[in-house]
Amino acid sequence: MADASRKVEATVTLGLLAAWAVHDAEEVLMVPRWTRSRVPALRDRFPKVPEAVWRGLGSADREEFATAVAAMAVVVGLAAGEGLRTGGRSAVYRTALDAFGLHGLVHLAQAAVVRGYTPGSVTTPLVVLPFTVWARSRLRAAGMLRPVRARDLVRALGLAAAATAGAHALSRGLRRGR
Repeated sequence: MADASRKVEATVTLGLLAAWAVHDAEEVLMVPRWTRSRVPALRDRFPKVPEAVWRGLGSADREEFATAVAAMAVVVGLAAGEGLRTGGRSAVYRTALDAFGLHGLVHLAQAAVVRGYTPGSVTTPLVVLPFTVWARSRLRAAGMLRPVRARDLVRALGLAAAATAGAHALSRGLRRGR
């Protein structure tokens, strides 16, 4: 593992928040319009998908989705801040970085399944994946990255799923509370 005095530059750690912000700006701009225009055709094309999935996709309006994105910004900001504080040694930061990259692969898989654009699929190859690969290379060069294990991937995907579900649940709760 890394020598405690080794650090990576702030662009590696705080860059996670910046790359995430660029990526999620695409989602905030595109999700409401995309769901209105594409979900009806996708519902017809994939009749075996449970109706609850389609209702869930179409239920969030622009404000609710933006609130969920703001909640996720807090999570990503805390992880990036922890990465900065520890010079990149934080397991929380590294897990969040892996989650960011893996969630980009999910975007590409979604685009492949629908055979077209999905929100997030433009900035994934332009920002998400290049940043993740670059940041991981900087961590590796600093001796802070061990070889990827299956449990690391499961942990990262679990973090991404839990944070996303939590952000959307918080957003719905705040909207209902008004």
